[in-house]
Amino acid sequence: MMHSWHIFCSALLLLATPSLAALKVASNLEVLEWTPELIAKEDYYNGTVSIVNGGIPSLSSDRSVDLGANSETQLLRQYATHKNLRTVLTTVEVYYRIVASKKKGIAKLEDLKGKRIGAFPSTSSEYFVQTLLATVGLSPSDYTIVPGGACLKEPCGSGTFPAMLNQGTIDAIGMWEPSVQLGAEAIGADAIIFEQTSYREIYNLATTAEKLADPAKRQEIVAYVAALVKAEDVFRLDPEKVVDRAAAAVKTNATLFREVWPVHRWTARNPLDIVDVMLEEDKYVARADRREAMSRDVLEALVDRSLLEDALKLAEK
Repeated sequence: MMHSWHIFCSALLLLATPSLAALKVASNLEVLEWTPELIAKEDYYNGTVSIVNGGIPSLSSDRSVDLGANSETQLLRQYATHKNLRTVLTTVEVYYRIVASKKKGIAKLEDLKGKRIGAFPSTSSEYFVQTLLATVGLSPSDYTIVPGGACLKEPCGSGTFPAMLNQGTIDAIGMWEPSVQLGAEAIGADAIIFEQTSYREIYNLATTAEKLADPAKRQEIVAYVAALVKAEDVFRLDPEKVVDRAAAAVKTNATLFREVWPVHRWTARNPLDIVDVMLEEDKYVARADRREAMSRDVLEALVDRSLLEDALKLAEK
């Protein structure tokens, strides 16, 4: 009889103990920007988290996904039709660059008029090219955007931007790293690189209003974001501790990653100007998607600043 009582009590205890469900994060695993998520998972998060290939669209297509990561262009594209999305954190800001071939007569940005520029249409890549070249008076009709593929390390395939630049089928590349750096290395002394401060990719970690309204799920997300804060500190202050692991995570080499590290601003924050940036950028996304641009009030609702505040407090403990 006593044995049966112990079994009954143990069963009640198990029922009363809340289970810690695993977090699921969807990111594009072929870009450098996702790598702090891995370090947060492996070094600082005490729960269970799985990171799968995907992004912010995964939040709508797969309800088991708790967090999704993408640039601000993709965030805007998804938010236009899924108003329950919330961005809770910017994990990195990347100042894209353009590499061009001096053999094509390119010595300054204005010389890109009439040239063929490798970029991904309807993404932060094309928006960056348009934004930067507008500063020297060039409009999209003054040059041609040529699609292609990214490359993470040599050898780059024939359809990738670095190979296309080397072959002369394009005159320049404008996008995220490391394709720009690989393009520069492919053409060697012929390369001219244009650095800039007109545009930076704002790489967002997003969730849904429903996830945030669930106390248990919100607690898990806060804990993971607190882990991300700690990982970002290492990326920013002591990158040698993580560069080899980060490079291996995207199947590139650490030497290449070190070359492009400086154009990445590794910091866990919500930029004060994020709504201003998105308000302007959504004009581009809206044109590409053939819809009306969203208003400031609508975009304000996209940004949740409270979760990061809670995560920062937890990270300090």
